[in-house]
Amino acid sequence: MSAARRARRGYVLAALAAALWAVNASIARSLLDDGMDPLRLSQLRSAGAVAVLVVALAFTRRDLLRVERSEIPALAFLGIAGMALVHATYFTAIERLQIGAALTIQYLAPLVLLVWLRVVHGRRLAPTLWGAVALSVVGCYFVVGAYHASSLDALGVAAAFGSTFAFAIYMVGSERAGRRHEPVTTLAWAFAFASLFWAIAQPWWDFPFHLVGSARGALLATGVVTVGTVLPFICMVAALRLVPAPRAAVVATLEPVLAAVFAWLFHGEVLAAPQLAGGVVVLAAVVWVQSHRPDVAAESAPAFGRRP
Repeated sequence: MSAARRARRGYVLAALAAALWAVNASIARSLLDDGMDPLRLSQLRSAGAVAVLVVALAFTRRDLLRVERSEIPALAFLGIAGMALVHATYFTAIERLQIGAALTIQYLAPLVLLVWLRVVHGRRLAPTLWGAVALSVVGCYFVVGAYHASSLDALGVAAAFGSTFAFAIYMVGSERAGRRHEPVTTLAWAFAFASLFWAIAQPWWDFPFHLVGSARGALLATGVVTVGTVLPFICMVAALRLVPAPRAAVVATLEPVLAAVFAWLFHGEVLAAPQLAGGVVVLAAVVWVQSHRPDVAAESAPAFGRRP
């Protein structure tokens, strides 16, 4: 497969992941409205995802569940710091901040990735990539209505920046793991460790099973696990095997744009003019980043322990 074709496929997969995560926002909202605690919902996502992946692989490709013992610490770090903590920090942020401010800070992740590659590893990154990242950040600021934030809570801001770094860890860790494993292998192990984290932090005997015991609750939970978790994470990890993490992260900023569109379609929420303008800016950033060939050597995450 040519480099251009690989990149196009990677961008499509990243955009599909963003679209599925945006759909998940509408599905999850119904469970949250029913009284599901956000952190319990994150626990359900991780446990449900690992169950689906392990059962599917056990019956089809059991060999894909095998990893080297030396790789387990990195997969554990990805699962806990990159998956479980991104939800924990994000939900803490939106509890203490307005959601627009929390989302804007979280989607600084592409910028964090670029600064890390430039400062820590001395990579020379194309100005066009910096420009696309800047556009995506500005666009997200308006899409999520962060300009309405009237005050900032110190702990909320700290949690939001925690979610920024956790999201960046997820992108880099998935890119690194993708060099050795299929996406389903990476995710099965990462979600297993995320589930272990949640089981310790929030024991299962206190889980509100009554909220997913009805036909409606079970259907919503199934949607969150499959449409909102398994499928988009597979798409994004597969995308990270084809395009560098900073570019995939820019495409991922389509999520709040599409979530706003779905909220308008499914929940009748009105989109203000600044939100529409912000959506156009994010789309411009995505088009911009796709229109320039990636410098894979400069933009890819280095191997563990590798320094300039």
